[in-house]
Amino acid sequence: MSDASQTQSLTSEEITKLTRETNYGTWRVQKTWKPLHVTDAEGCWFTDSAGKRYLDFSSQLMCVNLGHKNPRVIESIAQQARELAFIGSAYATDVRARLSAKLLEVLPAGLEKFFFATSGTEANEAAFKIARMVTGKSKIISRYRSYHGSTPGSIAATGDPRRWPAEPVAKGQSFIFAPETNCYDCPIRHTYPGCNVACADYIEHMIRNESDVAAVIMEPVVGTNGVLIPPPEYFPRIREICDRHGVLLIADEVMTGWGRTGKWFAVEHWGVKPDILVTAKGITSAYVPLGLCATTKKVADYFEDRYFSHGHTYAAHPITLGPALATIEEMQRLKLVERAAELEPYVRAKVEALKAKHPSVGDVRGLGLFFAIELVKNRRTKEPFNTMRDKVEGNPTVVDQIAAKMMADGVAQQSWISHFVIAPPLIITKEELDLGFAAFDRHLGIADALVEA
Repeated sequence: MSDASQTQSLTSEEITKLTRETNYGTWRVQKTWKPLHVTDAEGCWFTDSAGKRYLDFSSQLMCVNLGHKNPRVIESIAQQARELAFIGSAYATDVRARLSAKLLEVLPAGLEKFFFATSGTEANEAAFKIARMVTGKSKIISRYRSYHGSTPGSIAATGDPRRWPAEPVAKGQSFIFAPETNCYDCPIRHTYPGCNVACADYIEHMIRNESDVAAVIMEPVVGTNGVLIPPPEYFPRIREICDRHGVLLIADEVMTGWGRTGKWFAVEHWGVKPDILVTAKGITSAYVPLGLCATTKKVADYFEDRYFSHGHTYAAHPITLGPALATIEEMQRLKLVERAAELEPYVRAKVEALKAKHPSVGDVRGLGLFFAIELVKNRRTKEPFNTMRDKVEGNPTVVDQIAAKMMADGVAQQSWISHFVIAPPLIITKEELDLGFAAFDRHLGIADALVEA
């Protein structure tokens, strides 16, 4: 019997066991990993081997923006494979030109030169190299509650505990960290608006006191680390600071791009134009892996007479580009950016109702279809149930316990240390939203029982 035939005859339990024994489960302690055997997905739902359906309330990894099994995107993959499955990035192709023209239509104005990678982390690596080559400087400022990827440069730029195991290699990457913008629980103990956005001024202080800052990288809305929404003045102030000191501004829109926040890109909420924008995930609705590093013409012009020292085998891979074009066209046809904005008040009312009912909910916040529910042991002190150290050491967390109960009810929900990230497909209905929030309502009692009086 062939290996393929043997694999096809495996039971679901054997498939899970084989996966568990031969693969690494990412960002976790391995001994507790028992991956669910998924066999199908369509719309806002996916199905396991027993036929049980799960509402995908976080779009897997906040990426399946179009929902599962969109026929136009699926056909674009097959069509591109038939036309031109692969050619090196040194060549021009129809799909590359057509996607580039479409990007000029939807990206923030001024971003006109593109490098196509195969993930957000690779696109960030390109951004770092470009910024350093163009400025001739080495240091890049990031923020503590941030995630930018898992390869050496992007994990070095990550502020959260996923960076810790990469050190001391990460320390040699010339990244320095600023406080995040978190008006619910300010890391520098200020209170908005009386603070006059001191967290932005702190970054200017860093630039003045470091010898060679090339760029500042920021998620316009912090993603897995809490869906942190900056106050209105923050990004315009950061743009002014960068301009004043000749520092490039990199917007990491890997998670916040492609309609997630009710705009094509989150920076548009504040009218800010970055020098470099990095994105991935929703660019193809995650049907194929694609990352994009987009720069202004001013940045691009530096390389007209200078060597562009970057590239890899799968850069501008045709099969990744066709689905991106189809995804953008589907988003336009279905008006999904507008839909995310229209559903925001509905979602906000739902999370506010949970906060009013459950004493463990310390804060709720979000934009578009991108929200967080943050749990606390004590609303007055804002003390969380768990810490970053618990996550790294594999200790059980309260949010994971709640997410497990929701999963048993058929709602798949992303959790991280002390909060949940709500980011359903942009095609989700109000009825499906109701199902997801009802599951929260049923199981937040687990945390309520642990709240300190």
